[in-house]
This record gives sequence, C-alpha cells and structure tokens, in this order.
Amino acid sequence: MKHFIWNIDPNILELGPLQLRWYGLLFVGSFFLGLMILQWIYKRENKDPAVLDNLLIYIMVGAVVGARLMHCFAYEPDFYLSHPLKIFKVWEGGLASHGGLLGVLLALYMFSKRYKESYLWLLSRVAIPGALTAAFVRFGNLFNSEILGLPSDKPWAIIFARVDMIPRHPVQLYEAGAYLILLFILVTIYRKSTAVFATKILPGVFLTYMFIVRFLLEYTKTRQADYTTDLPFTTGQMLSIPFILVGIVWILWVFKTKNNAQ
Repeated sequence: MKHFIWNIDPNILELGPLQLRWYGLLFVGSFFLGLMILQWIYKRENKDPAVLDNLLIYIMVGAVVGARLMHCFAYEPDFYLSHPLKIFKVWEGGLASHGGLLGVLLALYMFSKRYKESYLWLLSRVAIPGALTAAFVRFGNLFNSEILGLPSDKPWAIIFARVDMIPRHPVQLYEAGAYLILLFILVTIYRKSTAVFATKILPGVFLTYMFIVRFLLEYTKTRQADYTTDLPFTTGQMLSIPFILVGIVWILWVFKTKNNAQ
C-alpha cells in the first residue's frame, strides 16, 4: 500500500540567520484572522472595536508566554531546569497548548480590569477565534513534521520523510479538523442563541470539546514528554483532565441556571 509522503520544508524562506517558517506564519496569521472575527462580534454587539488592537497584544503575549512555560516545565523539566536561559529561546520551538490557554485566561483577566470589560463576556467571545488558532497551530505542527502520530497501516496514514519513512496517523490533521468543527459549533451557538446565554455557555463548550478531543487523540500520538510515569495517562492527557472537568461543570451550571440565561 502506498502512503502519501510529506516532505515540505518548514521554512518558507531564509535570509542569512533569519528564517520565515510556516508555523510562525500560521500562528501569527490565526491571530489576525481572529481579530477580524472579534471585529465582527464587536460591531454586531455595538461595541467599540478600537480596543481590539490592544486586546490582540494581550492575547498574543499571554499565549506565547504561557505555552512556552508549560512546555518547558511540563514536558522537558530536566532540560530547562539545567539550561534556564534556553527558556527564552522560543524560536527554537516548544509550545504547549494547555499553557497557552492558561496564559490567555490570565491576559484576558488583566485586559478586563484595565479596560473595564466583563471577563466572562471576553472569555465567551475570544473562545470563537481561539478554536481557529488551535486549528492553525496544528497545521503549523504539520509543516514542522512534529507532534507525530503513532505508526499506522491505515490508507490515510502519512509518511513524514523529514523524520522517517514510517506511515503514521496524521494526528495534526485530526486535531485541526476537530477544532475547525468546534469553530463552526461556537459560531452557530453564538448566532442562534441569546447574547446572555452565549456568554454563559461558550466557554464551557470550548473547554469540554477541545480537551476531550485532545485527550482522545493522545492515544494516536507518540510520547511528547521527555520522561515517563507509572500513570496510565500521557502528560497531555493529565493536563487535559482538569479542563474537561471544569468544562463539564460549567455546562451543567449553565443549564441549571438556564431560566436566568434567556
């Protein structure tokens, strides 16, 4: 059986020591597409979109710092504790989505205090472009030939020639596709429900869906952490469980109080 061979250069172009990578283009591009989504939301709800440039900065900084720290201390703690200056070398790679989300949550809280905005309202609206960014990050991982899937004989398995010649689950595409479906779900809920109900339900749907997907797809991934434990779950799964529980409790709370959410 012939499998598709993926052998794309992760660099778009190189100018001396400077490199423009597909991952970076997709990562940054997702934020600007997200900005366009938020502009639509702000205009739809008669809010001033002038603050969005500052909101974008808060979110980008929170996402990068949180994702970097989580990767360093949850996935490769021994290495980064021995080489602490390496933590600052983000361009060398190593971002963890769980930490990125925590960084964004903190950044949104700081923004809400600075600009006198409802934190819950921000969470619910930013969840929509957040799903888009999550998908684009996985497309970026595909271009980097990283976050590899386990070997597979499925007809849709992909050979990542820059790594080895073993057909593997294209888990990056699994996740990216799932997150684009999440984007569709969130937009549909936002458009079809009342503003009050959307504000309450969207964060819970985002957390529950995204991290159940992440938990399940870990079974098709190679090990990401540089250590092993006696637990039956991977590091990614253990980090996902608290988010899943919060998401489920959040949704239950929304429907328990649904008479006040219409």
